[in-house]
Amino acid sequence: MKLNKSQIDIILPNFNSEKYIDATISSVISQSFKDWKLHIVDDGSNKKTIKKLLKFKKDKRINIYFISKNKGPAFCRNYAIKRAKSKYLAFLDSDDIWNKNKLKIQFNLMQKEKYDFTYTYYKTIGLRKNNVRPNSKYYFSSFIKDTSIATSTMMIKRNISKNVVFINTKYGDDYYYKCKLLKKVHCAVAIKKYLTFYRIRKNSISSEKLKNLLWLWRINKNYNKLGYLENLISIFSIALNSIRKYGFK
Repeated sequence: MKLNKSQIDIILPNFNSEKYIDATISSVISQSFKDWKLHIVDDGSNKKTIKKLLKFKKDKRINIYFISKNKGPAFCRNYAIKRAKSKYLAFLDSDDIWNKNKLKIQFNLMQKEKYDFTYTYYKTIGLRKNNVRPNSKYYFSSFIKDTSIATSTMMIKRNISKNVVFINTKYGDDYYYKCKLLKKVHCAVAIKKYLTFYRIRKNSISSEKLKNLLWLWRINKNYNKLGYLENLISIFSIALNSIRKYGFK
């Protein structure tokens, strides 16, 4: 008996991504796995971006929500998650791209192995090009030293996201979300295939290292409740791993 709801809800916050949004959405539409629903939450974008989004409105698998006032990616992701009904959630940023078999490989493995939280290897594109191979597994204790789970590579069981929300911070809202999930599910598991293309562009979070680290310090202190020494070790380790992934520039 076929279920009315999809197997995977895809969460995509969007703000002024007119240069990239076509390729991002097209990488979802071209997935070899077809049983998905895409939730795009537009955060008060310009007219050029809205015009591009409206081209996809006829696809019944795509829901587009327009927010008139900019409220940030945390609000957009939480807004979309509340409307999700599937067994699994996947996340995609508005300038990243998926390999056509990303959902199929990830979904099948999670079904087979009963995993709650997985992520994939990824390739950086844009300002820097690199192949990033995160650890085989992450626990909360290891993730706060190496934040190599890219949001656009993630898939989780929706039921583990209950009472877990993205916090509204300028940087690092997805960092704390992953921390909370890891406290609930014990560990996340890597899919050792390059299934995501993660874009680094001017003024992106990954390119503004110092500001990002300062916000992670605040999140560790105020939300993760780390002591001073533990927080210092966390930030120092994250900085070293960031250099390893993206270089000094």
